[in-house]
Amino acid sequence: MSRRAFEAAAEAAVAVLGLPRGKDLAGLLARRGSRERALVELTTPGAEAVVADLYDAMERDAVPFSEAAAYIRGYAAAMLHARDRVRVRTVWSGPSTPGVPVRATAQVLVDVIDEARDELLAMTYAARPYPALTRALTAAAGRGVGIHVVVETLAGAKGLLAGREPAEAFTSVPGLSLWHWARDPDVHRHSRQHAKLAVADRRTLFLGSANLTESAAHRNIEAGVLVSGGEAPRRAAEHIMELQRVGALRRLHL
Repeated sequence: MSRRAFEAAAEAAVAVLGLPRGKDLAGLLARRGSRERALVELTTPGAEAVVADLYDAMERDAVPFSEAAAYIRGYAAAMLHARDRVRVRTVWSGPSTPGVPVRATAQVLVDVIDEARDELLAMTYAARPYPALTRALTAAAGRGVGIHVVVETLAGAKGLLAGREPAEAFTSVPGLSLWHWARDPDVHRHSRQHAKLAVADRRTLFLGSANLTESAAHRNIEAGVLVSGGEAPRRAAEHIMELQRVGALRRLHL
């Protein structure tokens, strides 16, 4: 007997819930947890609809709780395998050539932000208000993503940046945390916070030359690398978090 509706519902549930909550759902099903209990315990944004669909499909297709739990664990294992598979792609903005496809840096940045479900870390030297980026960050904040952005300051740039503070490009995003390099001016007099990167959920890393500005995203020749899976995204995120922990990076309040 075909169970395509149930299988689709199980796959959709894991995709929305993610690995930690997907495993929680499998545990609830293994204990024959009710729909009501699942809806109370699984509070991930979007969980209510996919959990309800899953229980409806289980009832319609007469799928036992134990079998449903096994399906969920299988999909979670497949997601974990896909997450750990490493893919490295180059990203170029500007003029194209026949042998190298050019993918707009702006779209790659938005895609990385859109992938985030739990955590997004970013670093930039310069930043200017850029609607596409602001919309993506605001949507990420709305689905519960913790967003941390490290920026250079006008004082830290010592005249090499002009205009408004780069951090002001992000102040309209609710809940976003701003950070800066709290350098010792006597030791790091000529140093700059010049890193440009974004890390989503410690599994996708975009590292490149582009600042978080519209000119960098659309008009300049920029080059970068997009890494999906493996150690690099996780280690980059851990490095940023450790710099925060030891006080090298500090909160920035405008």
